[in-house]
Amino acid sequence: MAVEDRGHFFCLLSSFLFFCLLLSPLKVFSQYNTDRLLMMGRSALYYEDYVLSIQYFNQALSAKPYLFEPWYYRAVAKYYLDDYAGAEKDCSEAIRRNPYVVGTYELRGLCRIQQKDYASAISDYNTALRYDPESMNLWHNRALCRIQQKDYDQAKAEIDTMAQRWSTNARIYAMQSEVYLLQKDTTSSISSLEKSLELDAYNGNTWAMRSIISLAREEWKDAEGYLDKAIHLLPKQGGLYINRAMARFNQNNLRGAMADYDMVLDFEPNNFLGHYNRGLLRAQVGDDNRAILDFDFVLKLEPDNLMALYNRALLLEKTGNPRAAISDYSKVIDQYPNFWTGLHQRAQCYRSLGMTKQAEQDEFRILKAQINKRFGKQPRLSKDHMRKRSDEDIEKYNQLAVADEQEMEHEYQSDYRGRVQNRKVGMDYMPMYVLSTEQYQNAVKSYVAYDRQVEAVNHQLPATYQLHILCNQNTLSEAATKRYFNRLEELSRQLADIKREVDLLPLLLQRAVAYSVIQNYDGAIDDLTTYIQIDSLSAVAYWQRAVCQSRLNEFNASQGTDVKLQTARVLADLSDAIRLNASCAYLYYNRGNVYVQRHDYQHAVEDYTHAIELDAHLAEAYYNRGLARLALKQQAEGVSDLSKAGELGLYQAYSIIKHSRK
Repeated sequence: MAVEDRGHFFCLLSSFLFFCLLLSPLKVFSQYNTDRLLMMGRSALYYEDYVLSIQYFNQALSAKPYLFEPWYYRAVAKYYLDDYAGAEKDCSEAIRRNPYVVGTYELRGLCRIQQKDYASAISDYNTALRYDPESMNLWHNRALCRIQQKDYDQAKAEIDTMAQRWSTNARIYAMQSEVYLLQKDTTSSISSLEKSLELDAYNGNTWAMRSIISLAREEWKDAEGYLDKAIHLLPKQGGLYINRAMARFNQNNLRGAMADYDMVLDFEPNNFLGHYNRGLLRAQVGDDNRAILDFDFVLKLEPDNLMALYNRALLLEKTGNPRAAISDYSKVIDQYPNFWTGLHQRAQCYRSLGMTKQAEQDEFRILKAQINKRFGKQPRLSKDHMRKRSDEDIEKYNQLAVADEQEMEHEYQSDYRGRVQNRKVGMDYMPMYVLSTEQYQNAVKSYVAYDRQVEAVNHQLPATYQLHILCNQNTLSEAATKRYFNRLEELSRQLADIKREVDLLPLLLQRAVAYSVIQNYDGAIDDLTTYIQIDSLSAVAYWQRAVCQSRLNEFNASQGTDVKLQTARVLADLSDAIRLNASCAYLYYNRGNVYVQRHDYQHAVEDYTHAIELDAHLAEAYYNRGLARLALKQQAEGVSDLSKAGELGLYQAYSIIKHSRK
């Protein structure tokens, strides 16, 4: 065979093998590269698409159930989905296959903590510490488990050891303070808290703990000051507002207390103490109808709450609804037949309705017991006494309720949540625009992304698989994930039957986009590369390949891989797409994002500016240009851009503006 013929033969053979691989159906996943399945599953984990990641790990387990990694990573995904029992079971399977990985014991310990199985969690931390005795997170979580078990002496001993090893860690002294407080040693508790705050004055939980001591001592002004600092650092923790309302109430600051109850109910609408106590305050200031609404809500949460029933009865009587008041009074009196105050109030309601016989029966019961009390207006709220929520003494109906125990929110230390969200530290840029078959959903609700070339491609696609231009992709449900896998199998079968190269294009693009949605970026890039080999003038193909490569780069970079060369390829693809579709704002915007990744903020600003010139309503371009300008120390211009982004619907821009001015 001549050299030319041999070259031609090998070229044909390579093409044949390439197309055999290209057209193979998705169901052969279980037969080929399990490492690739694990990589795709980990990528989905990184992008917080936990349901999708579980699908990939399931496929890996079907192929090789004896491997440790898919059990472990599936446990991580289940942990993020709050399936703690399922995650614990997968951790146990992983440990059976490899009992020497510290992270598996740590994760199983966290799962057991979430299920309040503290003894088993301690067992896991004991094992993990044998392999990694210098892990402060393991020591920290084990000590918190000891506290939960009320094993204070052992907890204090372990915390003392931690304080010797990590003497500058503020969290250790905060834990130490909690143990002292639980042992009623307030002086030592305050001393440890002061040490913690000296090392870290920006821990909201430490300020909250300090406030609890002041509340217990009825040092209301000091407690309010500590709670102010805690709320500044932990603005979404409802219990802090409840406690500050109590401190304000005891200083006669009813308006401030009411404001705190309003605030907590804004982001915790079902907060029992918020509604109950606000109802009492509203009743005291004469806002009777809205007080009734609060007690209505409390009774939806706890229909048998007699304190709320009695307070609502008083308000219903006061607002001219004696029949409804009688109904509530009767439920209370059935449980407390010697509650003379309630009998007197019900008798008054009966008389107002002309039901003299029933009124006299209630009054006779009171006289028979020879009760000598003054009845009249509802007593004002008592600042001298506050009842525990579980205290069912009906005579305390007019006292503010407080939690049975002032418990600290324990923050268990874990790298898992951090690993996924490392990329979210600081001020994040909006992501690239990508093509998807999912419907458009974005914070900018009124904005619909459109491009003429994408619309031209849609004319060649089935109506149910039209392409949409998205900036933020939602994670898929389990049903949607299965639907995409089935769609990929169908597309692979159709591609296998195609004879002409030109007929491959619509199916290749559909499969590439489907691969993108399920985060199989390698598969998408392969299909798009084939598409470009057939049609090198498709801006849409370059666009989608650039986004897929960029997302793959981001994941690989998080694993420690150098992606400089791959980033250059992304830049080249976007430049080719812009050459072929120079009027597309999204391409300039995407290229601006690549320049940001390279810390080339000046070129990023230029591309974002070009995108805005093409589409003045592109909120993400204003947002990202604002952040790039802040990186260039162009404060006024950056704030102006962020303000415009907020105006167009990206409301998180306002928090960035506030942060940039500090």
